[in-house]
Amino acid sequence: MYLDLDCRFDVLRLAQILRNRIAEGCRSAHLRNGDPEPENNGTKDEFQCSLENTLFSDCMQRFLYARCCNSPEFIAALKTVQSQSRREVSGAGIYFVMIDSIGAFYWIDRGSQPARENKGRTLQSITESVVHELRKLLQLQPALVLVTKAPIYGEGTTTANDFNRVSSKYMLGDSTGLGYSRQGEEKTVSNREYMPSIWQSFITHRINLQVEEAEVPSVLESEVLPMHTSEWVQPCLKMKEKFSIMDDGVSLIQ
Repeated sequence: MYLDLDCRFDVLRLAQILRNRIAEGCRSAHLRNGDPEPENNGTKDEFQCSLENTLFSDCMQRFLYARCCNSPEFIAALKTVQSQSRREVSGAGIYFVMIDSIGAFYWIDRGSQPARENKGRTLQSITESVVHELRKLLQLQPALVLVTKAPIYGEGTTTANDFNRVSSKYMLGDSTGLGYSRQGEEKTVSNREYMPSIWQSFITHRINLQVEEAEVPSVLESEVLPMHTSEWVQPCLKMKEKFSIMDDGVSLIQ
């Protein structure tokens, strides 16, 4: 289940990567079995295409996607996930939930908080509702919940370009997800935790992701790929994994 809170998810990109992974897996299976490579024309090639299309269709049927434009829609989507878990979708329950990005509505919710003399939903109460619904989901069945979150930096250290998500010259600066700062300002930028304490206490693991200026040669001679790194922050393992993102998925760099 993918809950898209910042409306940036590219379903077509996911489909492209999935098709490439399926095709690569089928080719690897042929090589392990000692079978020759499928010919460009012929019955076996048609069977191969049919098999790959069937696998692709089965995988996409298990993929549930919801786009949320505000916190009430997000909370309603979490309730929907619970109902889906109870009745099981396509014969399989929901065991993985991806939330991108949890801080998307932070400033909206914070700016719309009611005055003290008026009753209404506050940032704290909204966060409590989100945590409550996630706990209910985990009580229904074991599931992995993966959340991304963009950072908020210290005052006076960032510019508008610090949130450019497409440049390889920017660094992911959040312990749980996506956020960018100029690499030259890495040492002076203060990355502050801004989510309410109830959310912070709910998180059990944190990973810091970065996009570095180093480039990795691609399969295509004319193409280079940015290098990414991941580092465990909670628990602190003091080790970094390097990887690049290609058309057929993620490739680890030794």
